[in-house]
Amino acid sequence: MTWEILELSTDFVKVAETKDIQPSNMRAVDLEGERVCIANVEESYYAIGNVCTYLGGPLNEGTLEGYDVECPWHGSKFDVRTGEVTRPPAQKAAAACEIKVEGNNILVRKHQ
Repeated sequence: MTWEILELSTDFVKVAETKDIQPSNMRAVDLEGERVCIANVEESYYAIGNVCTYLGGPLNEGTLEGYDVECPWHGSKFDVRTGEVTRPPAQKAAAACEIKVEGNNILVRKHQ
């Protein structure tokens, strides 16, 4: 049983520290060659793909209002908890990533 827990923990990769992303802010990080947007909403951290599914805008350069991140290029909005589109023109959700905090470390689950 202990071995399974250790094995599961290796699926996560440290991408930042909590001090790196202040409340109501976002940051793009690399996760195995993909850009992921980490958002801090009221001291809870969320991770979605950093590329807008409409025309590829960098979500981390947009604005964060509550749980919605707005793409700086065309105004599409995505829920950072799920990646779901909350305002078009985007139609497709951004990929949501599993995230956890251990101590001061922010970890994101590697893609399978």
